[in-house]
This record gives sequence, structure tokens and C-alpha cells, in this order.
Amino acid sequence: MEWGWTWMPRWILAWAIGSRPVLTHLTIENFAIIDRIDLELGGGLIALTGETGAGKSIVIDAVGGLIGNRLGTDVIRGGAEGARIEGIFDAPRSDDLSAILDEFGIPVEDGCLIVSRDLNRTGRSVARVNGRAVPLSCLQRIGRMLVDVHGQGDHLTLLRVPEHRRFLDGYAGLEESRRVVAGLAREIRAIRAERETLSRDRREIERQIDLLKFQTDEIERARLEPGEDEALRQERSRLANAERLAKAVEVARDALTEAESTSALDRLGAVASELAEISRIDPSVADLQQTVDLLVDQASDLGRRLRAYGEQIEFNPERLEEIEERLETIRNLQRKYGNTIEDVLAFAEDASAQLEALTHREERASDLAIREGEVIADFVEAASALSTARQAAARRLADEVEGELDELNMAGARFLVEVSRQESSDGVTLPDGRKVAFDEGGVDRIEFFIAPNAGEEPKPLVRVISGGETARLMLALKNILSRADTVPTLIFDEIDSGIGGRTAIVVGQKISRLARDRQIICVTHLSQIAAFADLHVAVSKRVSDGRTRTEVRILDLDGRIEELATMVGAQGNRSSAREHARDALRGADEWKRVGRYATRGAS
Repeated sequence: MEWGWTWMPRWILAWAIGSRPVLTHLTIENFAIIDRIDLELGGGLIALTGETGAGKSIVIDAVGGLIGNRLGTDVIRGGAEGARIEGIFDAPRSDDLSAILDEFGIPVEDGCLIVSRDLNRTGRSVARVNGRAVPLSCLQRIGRMLVDVHGQGDHLTLLRVPEHRRFLDGYAGLEESRRVVAGLAREIRAIRAERETLSRDRREIERQIDLLKFQTDEIERARLEPGEDEALRQERSRLANAERLAKAVEVARDALTEAESTSALDRLGAVASELAEISRIDPSVADLQQTVDLLVDQASDLGRRLRAYGEQIEFNPERLEEIEERLETIRNLQRKYGNTIEDVLAFAEDASAQLEALTHREERASDLAIREGEVIADFVEAASALSTARQAAARRLADEVEGELDELNMAGARFLVEVSRQESSDGVTLPDGRKVAFDEGGVDRIEFFIAPNAGEEPKPLVRVISGGETARLMLALKNILSRADTVPTLIFDEIDSGIGGRTAIVVGQKISRLARDRQIICVTHLSQIAAFADLHVAVSKRVSDGRTRTEVRILDLDGRIEELATMVGAQGNRSSAREHARDALRGADEWKRVGRYATRGAS
């Protein structure tokens, strides 16, 4: 090899650059013009290159489907019954991810997640994580923690205004302060919800009290006992069949003890006498003598028990009627309050608690009002401190972003982090007397603003024009906010739109630096960016047997040189293009040795 770093085996490379491969293997079958591709991926920067229409964005669309994007049957390759996508991920260490996996009972072995998505012609989609079928909503929740896809026209996480506050807090290291504020906010909401319940229309409350009193009194009067209904049904059965039971007992007793000379007990007695005579002659049959003696004793005991049981059998129509009435009472209560006596008693207990709360609602409301004031005071103090820290961090973040944009050939661009508050009648009162909206993130509304060109007024980031400016802004923010963004795999689909020349080299450096501690998959048409790849994947299509197929190849050094030469537009002088490609690879390789871990400004 001419130079070493870029050409190490992928597992060594991943270790060397400090990034951890997250999406380690990708399989796509019968998806659009893809017949089947298998990709073994590593960490760092992965470049996907190839001619327009070769299928690069199709690969990205497939990954999007793997993490929960909706797919239609139109993505299934013609002539196939279904499409399949499978990815193997090294699961990042995340409490949030672990909570989702536990919620759906998804096992994790060796820190690995195998995610698959199958789609058939009927439109039915089946998602699985480690072999466990999961709903699409679960796949989307998991996917958001694994991969962030920024495609043409797609909104990256940074384009969602509610996420701006989370990014600023992460940048400033304010997560713990925010957790304290969130806990107080939830307590305020809970107190207010209970106070609202207690302050409903008085007539409605009185009606509720009357209903609860009726329900608890009705259940109390019944004096239910657990298991009572089953015991009553058994007693009812005996009373309803008393004549039949008495007849059966009489027949059994006659056969056992009462019939003269033919009862079972008499016959067993005769057997016992004979065996006694035999055992005197032949002691070896003594055990038989003992057995028949035992049978005689058991038959006598059975006769006594049958007599006692027969004496208990009663013909009592009045008691039978009482049982029927009692069972009907129990059935009525079960129809109203629960399927079993235990359910009815539990309902009564809950109703009694509600009745107690409503009966003493004024005292409870007074206690809640006092508690709400205390919690609001704590919340306002914590939220104000959090807000002060955010305002200081907002200024630092704006300065850093503008410095990044200056390096990306956007000198003069202005970036602003606006920290504002919104007045609300049901909010919390601040020390300055304003009543503002609040939530678990505090009292601040955070939004990013940008003025791409000097002399312009900053506009909300979500409304900034698309194109090269957006791509560069995204890259600047991602570099700075990488600490706050825990998503381990980022995918940029043609982030180089509208970029060229020296700026393309700087973008390549920025992406490479961003890939030092995560996995970046970048679809690009620029050789300047592809030169910085740690793994270069060429995507092409060919026609075979009248069918178009997308193919992928992981390029070695010679293959990269040829691919980059093609990307720079080699026409007649191919050798000159190859030399240009070699120079680009050498320059990128040298920069990665020195500049990848340098601070901003060392590009």
C-alpha cells in the first residue's frame, strides 16, 4: 500500500479512530431495483457513491424503512411477493433504549439488536427486534435512538423546534437541572388536576356523593363474604336433590350393611372367618388375614359415615328459597360492580375512598392549595436558574456556530439562539409578576434562528432555504452539538447539494471529524468528500436477463482511485484523473492523521 491509515482492516480502523460501528450489517432483498445486497459496515465515515439513479438513495430509503418509516407496496421489486430489510446493530448503552426493550419484552444478547422489516403485496408489514414481533410504533421509538436520517427534503432532528431546547441543554450540560424541573412540573400538574376534580360544579359533586353513598350502602347491606356464592350453590344443589340423595344413601347402606346375610359387610366377615382358619394351618397367609380385617373395619366405618350423611339430608323448601334469594342478590351486585364477590368488595373499597375524599373535599382542597404554592415556588426557583444558564449557553453556542459557518465559507452568517417565554393564564408567576406557560422543560421556549448572509435579519431555522446553506448549517450544528445528540448513526443523503470547490474539502473534513466518535453514512457526488471516507461503497446498476439490478461493492485502494477519477469527470485523460484522485486520497489521509482530533480552526 502507498499509505496506511485509510487501508486498515475495518475493525482495526474503527478502534483506531475511536468510533464504534453501530449498524454493522445490512441486508436488503427485493426492494425497488435491489435484488439482494449484503453490506458489512464499520465505524467512521462511510461514503456511498455512484451515478445518479444507481440506487444510492434507495439504500437509504431501505434503512429508513428499517427504523420505522412507512413503506408502501410500490417498494417491492417487480415479480417478488415481498421485500425484506434486516440490520444488525451494536445496541448503544442507553437507559431510554433499555426501558423500551423491557417494555416489549425484547431480549438482548451480546449487546446486539437484529432489526428486520418484512412487507408483502397485501400491504402487511411485520417488524421484529431480536426475533420478537413489535408494532410499528415500537420500531419507530427504537429507530430514533439508533439512526438519524437526513435526506433531501427530510427534517433532521435539528429542524424540529421542540428539540432545540434539548440540544441546548445537552450542549450546556443542564440535563440534571432539567430533570429536577421536570419532576416539579409533573407534581404541579398532578395537584392542579386533583384540585380541578374537587372544584367541579357543587350539584355534580352532590350527585356523585349520593351515588357513592348508595353504592357503598348497597354493598355493605349485603355483607358479602369471599367464596360465599360457591358455597351457596353447593348447598342449593344438595337441597334441590335431597330425595335423590336420600334414596342413593339408602341403597348404598343396604348393600353395605343392612341386607340380611347378603350385605357386603356380612360377606367380608365370612371371608375373615375362613382366612382365620387357614392362617392357623398355614401361617404364610397371615398377611391376607390382616388385609381382610382392614377391609372389614373400613366397610364398618363407611357404613357409619353413610348413616351420618343420610341423617343430615333435609327436605327444606324454605331454606332453598332463602338460598335462591341470596344468590340473586349476589348476581345483582356482580352485574353492577364486578364479576366476582372479590371484585364487588374491591369496588366498594374504592368507592368508600372516593366518598371520603369528596366528603372532606374542602379540607383536601385547602391542603392542595398550600402544597401547590410550595411546589410552584420551588419550580420557579429551579426553572429561573435553568433559564439563566440557558441564556449564557445560548450566547456561547451562537458564537461557536458562527465560527463553524465561517470555516464553511459562510462568512458573515449570523446564528441566534432565542430564549423566550409565552404568557399563559394557567401558567406560573415569575418574580417579575409575569404569568408564563411551563412544562417539564421549564418556562423557556428555545428556537434557533439563522441569517445566512450579511445584512439579513435572522429567521427561524425551520424556514431557512434548502440547499447548500442548509447542508453547511446542519454540519456546523452537528459538529458542535454532537455531545447532546446521542443518536449513534447519522445518514446524510446528498448533504453536498450546492457545495463545491474548497468548501467541499472543508465539508469533508467536518464530516470526518464528526465521524470520529460515531458512524456516518454519507451519499455524495463529490470526490472531495468521498476522499475522506473510512469505508467507500460504490453503488451501480446493471441490466441482466432484461432486469435492472442495483449492486454494491466495498472498494479497495485501486477501486477508490478509479471511482474518484470517475467522480471528477475523467474524459479523455484518465491518467490525469487518477493522479488527481491519488492526491485527494493522500491529502485526506494526512488530514485524518492530524486534523481529525484537532479543535475547530485547525482544518
